[in-house]
Amino acid sequence: MDKRTRAFIIGLAATSLGFVGAAKLMRAKPGEAPKSRMLNTRLAGGLAFLDSSWDLPATRTDRVDFFIDFLSGEKYDEMRQWLGRLGRYGPMIQAKLSERGMPIDLVYLAVIESGLDPNAYSKADAAGMWQFVAETGRRYGLEVSEYVDERRDPIKATDAALDYLQDLHDHFGSWYLAAAAYNTGENRIERILQERAGGETGREELYWQIGSFIPKETRDYVPLMLAAGFIGKDPAGNGFLDLQFEEPLAFDEVRVPAGTPLSEVAAAAGVDSSAIEDLNPHLVKKTTPPDRDWDVRVPVGSGERVADALGVGR
Repeated sequence: MDKRTRAFIIGLAATSLGFVGAAKLMRAKPGEAPKSRMLNTRLAGGLAFLDSSWDLPATRTDRVDFFIDFLSGEKYDEMRQWLGRLGRYGPMIQAKLSERGMPIDLVYLAVIESGLDPNAYSKADAAGMWQFVAETGRRYGLEVSEYVDERRDPIKATDAALDYLQDLHDHFGSWYLAAAAYNTGENRIERILQERAGGETGREELYWQIGSFIPKETRDYVPLMLAAGFIGKDPAGNGFLDLQFEEPLAFDEVRVPAGTPLSEVAAAAGVDSSAIEDLNPHLVKKTTPPDRDWDVRVPVGSGERVADALGVGR
């Protein structure tokens, strides 16, 4: 691998989660050949999302209990799959939440939004793990174009979602209200607060106070998020035994020329195309954009081989 290439670790000094800190990657200077880059995620300690403590108010209402029963009963198979995906995406999300000083239990918002599926797509044309519509995604810096849909990029979409949630919290002074506004829009929550709470903000209890006036889907949004959290913090106690958590997201990254098919990258890495597509769900045409070089994610340990095969990074 190019001597100027340095590895860095996702985790961003989130030591409370057992992550190793990060060092800044070097990028190719103008006129230089693209360089192979490596990005690696590692969880040194336990799985933080299984911690029984809460950093959101752990309100337990009849509606929360209803959704605990729903997720562990009728939706058992789906919830088991979602919990398994926490192993893959939970460490990355919670590390980013931790470094921002945001509640790490907001990971369960992504669980109920999409089941932590980067390829999720809704009838409302919302896409990705955090279910951005195109307008909001672009507003928070995500590319949504013919070849690239960063709403499907678990890392970039997480950064955008946390920016959005922080903005909503700054406005409403409540994580519950921020979550509700994330689901139904800040203008609607603003209007209901004006009509039913005299425009008051800053208290988590306000969510429950205005709950009956919120559209039903959003009325159930926070209870569903809390239900997922109660199950995630005690899966065995809720009937989810012998869970198999997916390995944490980890990959090398190689800058490849414009218009490179992912099948060509896969052949260079010696893996099936599906492995490269899984790491790059935001490359919606299974090729890099035709108008620029692009950093493609490849399995850990294959970056140097891919760079050599494609003649880049040297």
